[in-house]
Amino acid sequence: MTAPAPRFAHDMPFGATVLADGNTRFRLWAPDATAAWIDFDDVRGDEAIRMDPEPDGWYAAVAPVGAGTCYRYRLTNQDGVTLSVPDPAARAQWQDIAGPSLVVDPQRYRWQHADWQGRPWHETVLYELHVGALGGFKGVRGRLPELARLGITAIELMPVAEFPGARNWGYDGVLPFAPDASYGTPDDLKALIDTAHGLGMMVFLDVVYNHFGPDGNYLHHYARSFFRDDVHTPWGAAIDFRKPQVREFFIQNALMWLMEYRFDGLRLDAVHAITERDWLGELAARVRLSAEPGRHVHLVLENEHNAASLLRDGDTHGDFDAQWNDDGHNVLHVLLTGEREAYYAAYAEAPAQRLARVLQDGFCYQGEPSPIHENAPRGEPSAHLPPTAFVLFLQNHDQIGNRAFGERLTQLAHPDALYAAQVLLLLSPQIPMLFMGEEWGSTCPFQYFTSHHGMLAEAVREGRRREFAKFEAFADPHQRERIPDPNDELTFLASSPGEANLADPAQLNTLNRMHRLLALRHAEIIPRLPRARALDAVALGHAGALARWRMGDGSVLTLMVNLSDQAVAVPTVLAGSPADLLHESREGAAAALIAHRLPERTCVALLHTPSPA
Repeated sequence: MTAPAPRFAHDMPFGATVLADGNTRFRLWAPDATAAWIDFDDVRGDEAIRMDPEPDGWYAAVAPVGAGTCYRYRLTNQDGVTLSVPDPAARAQWQDIAGPSLVVDPQRYRWQHADWQGRPWHETVLYELHVGALGGFKGVRGRLPELARLGITAIELMPVAEFPGARNWGYDGVLPFAPDASYGTPDDLKALIDTAHGLGMMVFLDVVYNHFGPDGNYLHHYARSFFRDDVHTPWGAAIDFRKPQVREFFIQNALMWLMEYRFDGLRLDAVHAITERDWLGELAARVRLSAEPGRHVHLVLENEHNAASLLRDGDTHGDFDAQWNDDGHNVLHVLLTGEREAYYAAYAEAPAQRLARVLQDGFCYQGEPSPIHENAPRGEPSAHLPPTAFVLFLQNHDQIGNRAFGERLTQLAHPDALYAAQVLLLLSPQIPMLFMGEEWGSTCPFQYFTSHHGMLAEAVREGRRREFAKFEAFADPHQRERIPDPNDELTFLASSPGEANLADPAQLNTLNRMHRLLALRHAEIIPRLPRARALDAVALGHAGALARWRMGDGSVLTLMVNLSDQAVAVPTVLAGSPADLLHESREGAAAALIAHRLPERTCVALLHTPSPA
């Protein structure tokens, strides 16, 4: 007999949980409510069920309903006002945040690759994508085979939490347990992940635990203590991670994605906006404790504070596998484009030296004063960390989407310099990440898009235009009016990269180049990454660097990059053991090293193998 297909469910202490007897348990934290009911949809004709009060502001009830039931919570607050709200822990919504929540039975999905254990972190080649821009969960699922053939080992989904309207770039989510209905059903998302695992690919999810979106969050009506009134972030009042109920809310969210949906890892957005740093350690500990023995589950941070102490040092210290290396992106962007405004001002002085430090130590800022942080010290020493503790990228959703017109580097950088930077990215011992469409050199923009309405839509549109007033190109208000309206559907449609046009020689050439570089990474770099450590790095001219790493097998990897328009002198570092040429972005570049010169807009990768005993 064939064994039944495995099913997974994470038993949460709140929300709607389908029980073994067919009933559903509902539980809600509403400390400011004086009474609570569950309202079911009118079509069923079910009467409301009053919820029983429990200690510490909890309300609970068991109802004779099952999967597919639509429901809302009806609450009376301390002011005598009655309101109807969605379940903040709903596993799904009917159509949108304005609709009812849905009871979901997670055990209905039958996994085809339940024995998948993930992959070690050092094998990661990330590919960040926006689900809506690629056609929803089913659209992304259809792209997986070509990404696997390219050499991608992990896709990273931008946030999928339920947001208002039909489109959003992901960071306005208000119901963090519910995949947005416009992308597909929970089972569609599981099928995407299941398919990826069958292809040998991991799936990561970008989660936002530092704020909620501006429309559709009702927590402040019945759980005001979810937020602080003394700390504010760019998105409003800070979430109060001092509260045990708040801490558990987000820990359970992480566990649901990892255990029930079988995501292989999470990327935590902007954790510098989380006031209680100890919660990060608690989250990581709970995740490590919950994951099945032998299963690889990875946690990655975005952290403006460059807190190296949060990252794993290759032994037992640190809680997180890696951090997005914004320093690396920013200095490379300065060198590729010459832009020096806004946050790029912190990398405009001595960029070659800053690039060398990024390649050697990971972080550029390790406690030095930062001119974009009011000259306050930023960061912690990071030289002790392995290179795999840093995710390196040339482009991502932030750095493209935060531009006024969402231009990619294909429109901003010299093509030869961009190729050289791609060689550095994909052959560096740091973990590489591509952004959707980058593999074939897409020129379509990726713009900031939402689907707000009324006064909020106006505020978002004008706020975005004010944001760019500090840039010289938009000092004139008339120029700022050219910035696309985030709420215009055309802004979203323009941000879909589509597919590579293989009849276009430039796109085909870029795609083939990426395939060769990733094949080289899999063959020569990844097997040597365990125990790899940086040796040294020096600046080359005013726009380049030479860096060396002792790899895990004792070999030495050398990368030399020159992003300027002139050749630069190269120091003698190649004597001793024999060196194999791994790649040169310009034909003849390696031969020029004999004269200690590296041609303009070039990257060369060499591997020095240990001499036989």
